[in-house]
Amino acid sequence: MRPAPEPTADGLPMPRRAVAIAAISFGTALFVIDSAIANVALPTIARDTGVGPGSVVAVVTLYQLVLVMGLLPFANLGDRLGHRRLYQIGQVIFLVASAMSLLVTGFASLLAVRVGQALGAGMALSVSAAMLRSIYPSKRLGSGLGINSVIVASANALAPTLGGFIVGHADWRWVFCAAVPFALLSILLGRALPDPKPVPGHFDWTGGVWSAATIGAIIGGIELAAHSAAVPGGVLIAAGLVSAFLLVRRERARSRPVLPVDLLARPIIGLSVLGAISGFLASASLIVLLPFRFEQGMGYSPEQVGLLILPVPLTLLFVAPLAGWLSDRVKPSFLGIAGCIASITGFVLIATMPDDLAWPNIAWRLALTASGFGLFFAPNSRLIIGSAPRDRAAAAGGLLSTARLLGQTLGASVVGVMLALGLGLGPVPLIVAACFSALALLCSALRLKAG
Repeated sequence: MRPAPEPTADGLPMPRRAVAIAAISFGTALFVIDSAIANVALPTIARDTGVGPGSVVAVVTLYQLVLVMGLLPFANLGDRLGHRRLYQIGQVIFLVASAMSLLVTGFASLLAVRVGQALGAGMALSVSAAMLRSIYPSKRLGSGLGINSVIVASANALAPTLGGFIVGHADWRWVFCAAVPFALLSILLGRALPDPKPVPGHFDWTGGVWSAATIGAIIGGIELAAHSAAVPGGVLIAAGLVSAFLLVRRERARSRPVLPVDLLARPIIGLSVLGAISGFLASASLIVLLPFRFEQGMGYSPEQVGLLILPVPLTLLFVAPLAGWLSDRVKPSFLGIAGCIASITGFVLIATMPDDLAWPNIAWRLALTASGFGLFFAPNSRLIIGSAPRDRAAAAGGLLSTARLLGQTLGASVVGVMLALGLGLGPVPLIVAACFSALALLCSALRLKAG
């Protein structure tokens, strides 16, 4: 059989494009579900393995830490090995680690399995955005990113329900295998994925390890500082920042740096990455904070809290693809500004709402805030991915994924600190989140000035 033609500058031809979209969609759902599904099983895991509530959270935090440490080095490695090859290697590693979860006998072996899953996920996610750019024609990239946002929102909404069902009806170890069918479908359809010719040359192992260690130190320090270990956390953050400064100096002299300082130096990409970190920080703060505010601050039951939060993912399901479609026709920065104004307004309205509001009055405030995020994220992602040279698309995708995870980690940490200080149930965290949405607004405005 003759090999399928590789993508041109105008994307894959139909029907190969449709099959490739299905493959990348199943892969996206796979890693989003795996990242979010473990939360619901944590109390059960703690009881079964005999660890405390504070320690069992490592099942989630260690996964996130390993994942974000690997994104930029794996993106650079993908350029050398081939995007499709690395993507599918990551999926196979994920499958093997998932199978090993059924053999877990204690907490240490569970953490080892999560490290394996995170490594596989990091390999695949590091090149997924680059493949999206090769799948879609340039004039439809925004629509493609909007569809991808729908997959992410849907998978995030499915994960807690699926996890709760598994924990309630089967051994908790099956939670870590729940996404395996998506991996199998993605691999079966994976032949249709684009596979641009690898870049010649050797992988920079020194830069890769240095980059991973630097990001690990910064994010690990943030996690420690947020969990009542301020001094060691602060030391680790400071060491990470010094390492980042030295790494940037080293990478400036390289033609294809692991830490893509060449892309960050472009105002449109640098501002978009900063805006992405700020926007994801604000949105993560809202998602983490709402259960505490509704249950502990306003007296709702856990079952009611789930229904109260539902307008957020439902709104994103509708707004994200619309924003992606619009970003192919309207300047993405205009959409970003409009989205940030909507989210800031929503934050202020939620912060000042009385505790005895009826559900419809809560729902429209949440929907307004979520619509702002939906209008911002897809167009902002389009600028990061679409503004990079085509042969640096993987590096741009690694930047985008790193910005998302860094923002989400910071958002959860900010809320954790506020809760520890006794400020989490009042308006302060929401006003802080609104300030980060304002920073994202500023980045969008400066992009317009930069052209």
